[in-house]
Amino acid sequence: MHDEQEEQLKRYYSISEVADMFGVSRSLIRFWENEFEILKPHKNSKGDRRFTPQNIEQLQLIYHLVKERGFTLSGAKQEIQDRRQREKERQQIIKTLEKVREGLLNLRQLLDRHARKDASTD
Repeated sequence: MHDEQEEQLKRYYSISEVADMFGVSRSLIRFWENEFEILKPHKNSKGDRRFTPQNIEQLQLIYHLVKERGFTLSGAKQEIQDRRQREKERQQIIKTLEKVREGLLNLRQLLDRHARKDASTD
């Protein structure tokens, strides 16, 4: 199996592996873990951090905001909070639209039945 495929199948990453992925120190990863409430890696019985693919995605966002876009920590926290809020709102809109769609489909079925009934009485 290729290294790239093995990496994709991996369920947990050590803090050293994560630090290497981002080209940062382990202490910075630990610091971000303390600063950003979204980042909660699993810990094994020895207390070693085990980062999941979801944690890696969270770190990618943090890294992007802080290192690439130059956000302050408080600015990055606010941006993450804003993104989460927008996603919640987006999900609510999707649910509402699904209900509207369902209602329209039901109305269409009702109109189709009514039209067939009218056609059969003519």
